[in-house]
This record gives sequence, structure tokens and C-alpha cells, in this order.
Amino acid sequence: MTRIRLGSLAVAALLLLAILAPVIAPYAPTAQPDLIGLRNAAPSWAHPFGTDMFSRDVLSRVLYGARVSLLIGVLAVAISVTVGTAVGLAAGYAGGAVDAGLMRVVDAGLAIPKIFVVLVVLALWEGITVPVLVGILGFTGWFGVSRIVRAETQSARGREYVAAARAIGIPTHRILVRHVLPNVAAPILVVASLGIGQVILLEAGLSYLGVGVPQPMPSWGNIIADGQHLFASAPWISTAPGLAIVATVMAFSVLADGMRAALDPRDR
Repeated sequence: MTRIRLGSLAVAALLLLAILAPVIAPYAPTAQPDLIGLRNAAPSWAHPFGTDMFSRDVLSRVLYGARVSLLIGVLAVAISVTVGTAVGLAAGYAGGAVDAGLMRVVDAGLAIPKIFVVLVVLALWEGITVPVLVGILGFTGWFGVSRIVRAETQSARGREYVAAARAIGIPTHRILVRHVLPNVAAPILVVASLGIGQVILLEAGLSYLGVGVPQPMPSWGNIIADGQHLFASAPWISTAPGLAIVATVMAFSVLADGMRAALDPRDR
């Protein structure tokens, strides 16, 4: 089985679990059936992943947390790829002062650690919501994408089909959308696949620190935070979402590596 097929199957399985969470999860993610009798209960037939300190079913929270984490990852990367592709196309095709100006903005963005920018914004923004978190992660993650697209666009700009399109008077925006973009799409797809796993990991870290997805909405990061002080007596609370993060990041990494190999003619 090739890497791209293996990665696709793993990602598809994760997406299916997230979509079917209301059907698969045995309990609501915020349900507290017995605050005394089921507090930090060990895994059992009724609660396969155990319960937390509020008697909430960990399996249900992990399944619903997959919906939140995957949604944030996909939407944030969609924003990053859209903005980065637009900037990279404009800089690579226009060249000159436009290229220089846009690349200085990109250099400034790459010079500042992303996690630092995100933490500062989240610390100054009270009452963070999921749409706001998606926007922050998306609009702080496009700098690397723009550099890749710019390099590919500069290469495509000098090819015969682009020169022919300019010679017959096709408008610039149509040349970019119909001729240049399809030929620079391969690295964009690879970066997007890899970026989703990275954003999920970043979101989990932010939620773990208490500045990401707000409670009681389940996120893999805040589920780990719920069990960090109970790891010696109730390790299942943090272990289950931790394994889910590892599996998800690995699935998207394998998919990205498989796509890179499939789209690279040197590997073929």
C-alpha cells in the first residue's frame, strides 16, 4: 500500500469518526451522570476510556473533540493557503517593486515566531471563540505558503504557455487562475496536508494552556489539561486525547509525504 493511500485512508477514518461523533459517542460530551460515583472511573464496558473528575465520558469527549480540532485545522489552513497563494502569485508574477514589497512583509512575518504572535493576540483578546481562534491561526500561518507559491510562479512565468497567453491578450488575472495556478498546485496541496496536522498540534497546545478552545467545549488540548494533575491516579484522561493527537498528526504527515512523492516527477 502506497503512502498516499495509507495516509488517505487514515485521514478519511479520522474525518468519519469526527462526523459520526453524535452517533458513535455513548454520551453527550458535557454530560455528568454521577459526580460522586463515576468520578475518575477507570475504563469499563460502560466507559471504554474511563471518566474524568466531573464524571464525563472520556471517549465521548475525545470523539467530539475530534470535530473541534479537525474543523479548526482545516479552516485555519484553508485561510492560510488562500492568503499565501494570493500573495505568492502576485509577488511571483508581478516581480519588481511589488515582489520586493510583499516579500519584505513575508520576511517580517517569518522573523517573528508564530506561537509568540498567537499567544500575544489571545492574551489581549478576552472571551476567545472558535471562529476567532480559526482566524488568528489562519492569518498568522500564510507566510511560508506565499514563499513557496512565489518561487513556483516565478518558474511558471517564464514558460511558453504563459508567454503565448500574454501574446494573445489574455488578462493577467485569467492567466494566473487558469494557467499559472494549476501548475503550482502540487506544492500547495502538500503544504496544506502537512499544515493541518501542525495547526491541530498548535491548537492542542493553546487549549492545554487555557487560551484556546474555551471550556466546556471539548478539545484534545483541554481534555489533556483536565487530566494533567491526575496522571498518576487516572492516566486515561490525558492518554486518550494524547494518542488521538499523535495519530492525527501522523496521518496527515504520511498523506503529505505520499502526495509529495506522487506529484514529484523525480520520485516517479
